[in-house]
Amino acid sequence: MFRLFAASLFLVSSVTFALAEELKPIEPLVRVVDLNVGEEVTVTLCDGSSATVKLLELKEHRDPVRLAVRSSDLKLEVNGEEIALKGGCYLLPQPVGAVKIDCTVTKGLNSNGTPTFWGLKKDARFRIWPVDSPLVQPGTMIYPVKQDWLATRTWFDNETVDGGPSILKKIYYHSGLDIGASEGLVEVIAATDALVVQRGEDVLEGHEKEAPTAPRSDVVYLLDGRGWYYRYSHLKEIDPSIQLGKFIKMGMRIGVAGKEGASGGWSHLHFEMKSRQPSGEWGTQAGYAIMREICIRDEKLEIIANARPGHFIVAGQETTLDGTRSWSAHNELHYEWQFDDGSTATGAQYAKAYPQPGSYMETLKVTDSAGNVDYDFTHVLVLDPDDLEHYPPGLNANFHPSQNLKVGDEVTFKVRAFRMQGGEEEWDFGDGSLIEKTASPGDSHPHDPQGYAEIKHRYHQPGHYIVTIRRTSAEGSTAITRLHVPVGE
Repeated sequence: MFRLFAASLFLVSSVTFALAEELKPIEPLVRVVDLNVGEEVTVTLCDGSSATVKLLELKEHRDPVRLAVRSSDLKLEVNGEEIALKGGCYLLPQPVGAVKIDCTVTKGLNSNGTPTFWGLKKDARFRIWPVDSPLVQPGTMIYPVKQDWLATRTWFDNETVDGGPSILKKIYYHSGLDIGASEGLVEVIAATDALVVQRGEDVLEGHEKEAPTAPRSDVVYLLDGRGWYYRYSHLKEIDPSIQLGKFIKMGMRIGVAGKEGASGGWSHLHFEMKSRQPSGEWGTQAGYAIMREICIRDEKLEIIANARPGHFIVAGQETTLDGTRSWSAHNELHYEWQFDDGSTATGAQYAKAYPQPGSYMETLKVTDSAGNVDYDFTHVLVLDPDDLEHYPPGLNANFHPSQNLKVGDEVTFKVRAFRMQGGEEEWDFGDGSLIEKTASPGDSHPHDPQGYAEIKHRYHQPGHYIVTIRRTSAEGSTAITRLHVPVGE
């Protein structure tokens, strides 16, 4: 057994404090361990208690086309209790007696991915907290965009990125959080009190080599009192107040979301936290569970529908749609599915076959015992068995504002088609109004300033509106995407 070097998780260099005396040390509440199968470790937690963890078994699940790790099953012994733990996307720490634990990455992501993202040298990485502990100290971190939780498309921690002009065997397992956001409209803000260590191509002295920074015109890096670096990428513009060596307060404006840099052409914020890992290397500090906790607290959420992540199959195969990552403060949930083919189903999980290739967007509605309702969507990519080298055409859509929408407010919607020639987007705003049309370029350069088509709409009654955008190409391929727009009185 050995003891985790917890101190390295929250120390900030003396150089940093000389530059920013206001940046106070914050001890992270999380403890992180990397284990091989059969290995055991005893960890001192943030409250002074200890936990002993042993990894007994790891089984990773890969898809047959890209051989990407889509999920994993692990067996652990935690303080003498044997448990089963899931690894993968959009998962929360699991309570085990006096602690809670999650698995953020397993070794398979190194085999056909990018090992430098994680700095993992063993079989699996685990994070541990006291069971009643928040994941981060309240009041020290906020959501980095002025937008509702899961308002648009996301690629979160370890999610396999299935996109681009062709299907690659080299996998981009997403590190950090890609938060879909309307280009040029959604404000990006500082998640913590921090020191500015990179603005575009300029990096603060002392943070060029032994840090995860990397000069790029659309990127800002911040450093906080935990010793964690925060990356903000694809910014359409960076606020003039963001200057090297400047101490900034939580909530301060960083800039606005865009699609600059290696964005894949869709507008979003890439937000990523980097911390020292047990290997001694910098690696991603998984953010989904942390940001979910923050949004529930700060937005006073009572219900969250979550049908993510997406699905990647070949026509003729079956996949299980899963709403179990949904949540209610009132515990009891009822699940309803509405499918693109017009069929419906109930239940948290539903196995569905897809006989035809295409890009589908299936709708999940959850209702709790207090009458609260929420919606989410899952993207199902169905490949043509005669062409396993190309993705079907797709659509990316977003809207703004998403927070505190009221009857009569003007909403700006944007959409962009990918891998599609010909056709127009048809908009059903879900309120009985006439179908409207736009025509995004369909296959333009990723940084094309006119890449998104824009349309505006107003709602005249409060309610939950499901916006459906559909486009059929000149070759007859149809792509569908959806948005959930909640409108208050």
